[in-house]
Amino acid sequence: MILTVTLNAALDVTYGVDSLRPRTSHRVGAAHRRAGGKGVNVARVLAALGHDVTVTGLAGGPTGALLREDLRAVAGLCDELVPVAGESRQTVTVVSGDDGDATVFNEQGPKVSSQEWRAFADRFGVLVREASVVTLCGSLPPGLPSDAYARLVRTAVRAGALTVLDTSGPPLLDALGAGPDVVKPNAAELAAATGRADAAEGAARLRALGARSVVVSSGPDGLLADTPDGRLRAAPPERLAGNPTGAGDACVAALAAGLAGGADWPAVLREAVALSAAAVARPVAGDVDAGVHRRFRTAVIVEELHAPQSH
Repeated sequence: MILTVTLNAALDVTYGVDSLRPRTSHRVGAAHRRAGGKGVNVARVLAALGHDVTVTGLAGGPTGALLREDLRAVAGLCDELVPVAGESRQTVTVVSGDDGDATVFNEQGPKVSSQEWRAFADRFGVLVREASVVTLCGSLPPGLPSDAYARLVRTAVRAGALTVLDTSGPPLLDALGAGPDVVKPNAAELAAATGRADAAEGAARLRALGARSVVVSSGPDGLLADTPDGRLRAAPPERLAGNPTGAGDACVAALAAGLAGGADWPAVLREAVALSAAAVARPVAGDVDAGVHRRFRTAVIVEELHAPQSH
């Protein structure tokens, strides 16, 4: 089983407009509302690929009830979200049809009490015993300590599960010492965390701080991976227009599936780029286009940039 953690789950609202212009009103061409948050999107992709997936995290209030109702309708997902008293957040994404740009508005999320955090940590400790891989994704809601992910990674390591971490800022830096198996920042998050504009230098820095492997997403340019097997780059065969907001989550799904299946890094990166492209081709985060996925997975270019160090 793959366990996905979304501590700041959300009800995702996506609007499609012809062209997004400031200081004017817009007519929405398409509107979608569904359970979201990065880890929930990861779980949707994994379930679509046929994996056994359990979703955990925090959800509360009427919004939390709506997102849980939506999750229960997804085949292959097991809902193990832990209730909190506060209201779960909403995120609003506006996708502009003329250029494919996405503008995202993220609410902060509910304030989580120390008792609610302890209840979640206890439940996580039970769930992780059945997991081969755990993904820990997204921002932390107010009230949680910045080392929340570090604590969960340590719990997963003790249980024998592999971990994929996709977060930013202090929660990312605090978790590195716990030894996550894969960390997946985007280029901007990596630069902010390390102070280094060069992705290769930044990835090496995160590995020096404790991450076993680092996969950096650079949008349409693909992925850079710094791993014990060497440094590799994976690039898509072409660029696609669409909604990029779910691409990173699809990438995490591929990383988790690769770890669960014991795939080698070139195969993992091919799948990660192909799934990311397949997510861009769909209007809503958490969905992937099966045709794009099939077409890209055999055409992704993976090159070795640096061989592993011999010791």
